[in-house]
Amino acid sequence: MSDTGDKDSKTEEATPKKLHDALEEGNVAISKEVGIFVSMFGIYFISVFFLEFGIKKILLLLRQFLEQPDQWRLLSGEDAHYLFLFTAMQSLWIFVPVAAVLMSFALIASTSQAQPRIIAKRITPDLSRLSIIKGWNRIFGTKGLVEFLKTLAKFAILSIVGLVVIRVYKAKVVAMLQVSPASQIQLLHELANGMLVGVTLAFLLIVAADVIWTQFSWRRDLRMSKEEVKDEHKQLEGDPIVRSRVRSMIRDLARRRMISSVPRATMIIANPTHYAVALRYVKGETPAPAVLAKGKNRIALKIREIAEREGIPVIEDKALARSLYDAVQIDQLIPSEFYGAIASLVLTLSKQPPSATTKP
Repeated sequence: MSDTGDKDSKTEEATPKKLHDALEEGNVAISKEVGIFVSMFGIYFISVFFLEFGIKKILLLLRQFLEQPDQWRLLSGEDAHYLFLFTAMQSLWIFVPVAAVLMSFALIASTSQAQPRIIAKRITPDLSRLSIIKGWNRIFGTKGLVEFLKTLAKFAILSIVGLVVIRVYKAKVVAMLQVSPASQIQLLHELANGMLVGVTLAFLLIVAADVIWTQFSWRRDLRMSKEEVKDEHKQLEGDPIVRSRVRSMIRDLARRRMISSVPRATMIIANPTHYAVALRYVKGETPAPAVLAKGKNRIALKIREIAEREGIPVIEDKALARSLYDAVQIDQLIPSEFYGAIASLVLTLSKQPPSATTKP
């Protein structure tokens, strides 16, 4: 009951991180029917391109043994060794190509569905996998039912294809009794190829259905509950409280850095206590005045306090202070539309004796 309730609560599709973690752990959707299908295709490939060659090679070897028995002496250990090497070398011409083809198709079958990788977790002994209840559920549960239906489908396909091929080749099967052994072998080869083609093509339906079912069941097993999705989001994005604290720390650091640059300003534009913008302009240093700091309310008062302590002139201009605060970011040069107003203030300051506060 608990397993059913747990599955019922997992209504959300797996997140990209959950899918990635599953793949890293070796939990991939692999259809066994794809491997069987590729193997069948490999057998058909061998039957078409190597079977006739292999049979002829075996018959030639047997002919040498039967027609010239006197040349195969077994009077000593050397004779037996020579016979063994000769037979082995002749057999290699048959079995090496067949083995190479089967290995190639097996490699294709395994890599077509998942990237090959060594997962330590998969090969490490785990006693928790030896569960009688889970084994019982695999046999008599949904997976067991699906496997049983697939077995029935395979048996039905083999039976139907076999009957169809026999009916198509019925005349040749009857004539096989009246032809030479060489022709019989050729007819058997043709019959086997027909059977393989029919079974392989019909097996495509099972493969397609099994791939769809495997992907569906794999993603269904990886589904997450809403709480799991929230927890994962917190892990990836961080806890909201922690993020808020981090942002607050970043703002404090930026504010301290900004306040520390106020002593370098050459003038402060204020409004009169709500806004304050610290500007620096030294001829030849920058093409236009730059905003070193700006702030509202408490920060504005702090900027004015530093300015008064450092002897930096404070110019009260409500409209200009508000416009500069809204339009210019810290460490940026003022736009050209402010050149005239700032130039007149600089000219006024140059004609007046130093004072803490100046009004235009």
